[in-house]
Amino acid sequence: MSVAVSSQINDPEIRELLRQKDERNAALEADILVLKEQLAWLKKQIFGSKSERIVADLESQPLLPEIDLGTTFTPAPQEEIVYKRNKPVKNRGCDTISFPDDLPVEVVRLDLPEDEKVCPETGEPLLCIGTETSRKLARRPEQFFIREYVRPKYASKSRPELGVKYRGLPDAVIPRCPADESLLAFVLTSKFADHLPLYRLVEVLDRSKVKISRQTLSNWVLTLGSALSPVYDAMKARVLESGVVFADETPVDLQVRGKSRMQQAYMWIYVGGGGGDPPYRFFEFSLNRNHDHPLKTLKGYQGVLHSDKYAAYEKLAASEKIVWCPCMAHVRRKFVEAEGGDPALRNRILRKIRYLFMFERVAWRRDPEERLRIRREKEKPILEELMRMVKDRLLAGGLLPKSNFAKALTYFQGLAPYLPNYLDHPDARLDNNVAERGIRPLTIGRKNWLFVGSEDGGKASATILSLVQTCRNLGINPQEYLEDVLRRIMRHPAKRIDALLPDNWLAARQNNG
Repeated sequence: MSVAVSSQINDPEIRELLRQKDERNAALEADILVLKEQLAWLKKQIFGSKSERIVADLESQPLLPEIDLGTTFTPAPQEEIVYKRNKPVKNRGCDTISFPDDLPVEVVRLDLPEDEKVCPETGEPLLCIGTETSRKLARRPEQFFIREYVRPKYASKSRPELGVKYRGLPDAVIPRCPADESLLAFVLTSKFADHLPLYRLVEVLDRSKVKISRQTLSNWVLTLGSALSPVYDAMKARVLESGVVFADETPVDLQVRGKSRMQQAYMWIYVGGGGGDPPYRFFEFSLNRNHDHPLKTLKGYQGVLHSDKYAAYEKLAASEKIVWCPCMAHVRRKFVEAEGGDPALRNRILRKIRYLFMFERVAWRRDPEERLRIRREKEKPILEELMRMVKDRLLAGGLLPKSNFAKALTYFQGLAPYLPNYLDHPDARLDNNVAERGIRPLTIGRKNWLFVGSEDGGKASATILSLVQTCRNLGINPQEYLEDVLRRIMRHPAKRIDALLPDNWLAARQNNG
């Protein structure tokens, strides 16, 4: 209406003022829409469900309606079989726990008092006709003990000048340290597997009347991180040789010496070692998030790289030796957060992405050759249609540049040349969730220990985290692994350091056990 009125006004100044007012109103309306979108997202984060499943249920939305599965199944001949089986007895008691059969048993005998072992009618002594046994899992407080090394000394009776001979002490990771490797492994496991900060560990030890200062524990962690670096380096080499790597990063606070403030540093994770869900979780510490760090780490890497849309990974994508597979889960999250915009198109895009993940779930239950066939025949058409939908909407224009929907479309379009890369590699994945799951324990621990005390502490943390979290991923008890490796690493041949990698260590133990 203002434009129509302004066209009838002859005064140029008034017409210019009306035009500026219209532009300002349009800008304010756009800002209001963006703020409404942000407010809706914030309310959902605080009060709503965090799930990204926002498309319609399968009952109202048929499964994969746009896709012709193209497969006809002929039911096999059936025959009726009648059999009887014992009805399982439901356990209605409280025995809902499990424990090893070889646990030591402490017998507590609860007998009747002597005056009650007599029949009240005849006065005859009662006969013991059996026992009633109840079993309960119990626990004692942490048990510490002293490991005392007794070394007999020998000397020549006739030639005492030859001196005294006795066996030397076992090699120790920390020279002259009063702590056994079992205690050192307990400290590392408590901090990097159970997320206990060192000051809490001091309190845990104090309850058992063991006094160890936090500074001493910190020094042990730094020394052990350095001692375990050969295994750490071997793990890094194995990850970079694997051909499929998942990368991610997260900030950590670094204490600045002499200042009350914290500096933001970063911990990077590279998951690799082979297979669709690689065994190794390799962490690296850096003082910043500069591109130089991942570019240096992955300089000689050749193979598939999964990551988010960080500019350093985009630089690596230009290399002919690296096949970059950006994360579709990040793409989906962008559209989930786009509350405004075009709801119909948004839901259609999310539905298509959902179909991709559903097909991937099926494909990973098949062998690699069948997985590639499913991707080529089922997933490729969906992905191509997604790219057409996004491109057409961007070309149509009319989007608010600041809206989440416009940002989601632009984000998708920037990754479009690389999104199909996973289709041709059987061990590649549609998302980078492997790395995100791998870095989650670090984010949990970060809420407990709050910050890293120094750059050396960050590097030691990266080394120990790599070993501990790899053990957890492989189902290995980190306490047992670290105790054994700490006892052996000082005398272990450098050429055979791969034998101490967690998966090789587990295989050797299973073969010997």
